Amino acid sequence: QVQLVESGGGLVQAGGSLRLSCAASGRTFTSYTMGWFRQAPGKEREFVATINRSGDSTRYADSVKGRFTISRDNAKNTVYLQMNSLKPEDTALYYCAAGLRLLVVTTALGYDYWGQGTQVTVSS
Repeated sequence: QVQLVESGGGLVQAGGSLRLSCAASGRTFTSYTMGWFRQAPGKEREFVATINRSGDSTRYADSVKGRFTISRDNAKNTVYLQMNSLKPEDTALYYCAAGLRLLVVTTALGYDYWGQGTQVTVSS
């Protein structure tokens, strides 16, 4: 129903910033809750941030609260993750996800569609 393509990953020094983008196809983008997850080698995929359909409600993992900001532009079918004050522990493959669930939004169970991921590497 929807295809997701992430971009914006790369290599950055600790303390730096990156902005990830996730472009969604289709005219039903506003129907979806959007989320960002990440997975480091040897670790399970973990929740990072989520935003509701209208963009007026967000939630964050404790590990990124105050440093990351999720936003969406429904006119552009795009969701963003602004990452500031990056730490080496933020190094991971970051995935964009879309789901129709309204309540289960902080785990992968709440999402139906996933992008291919974009690599973020933070050097010390």
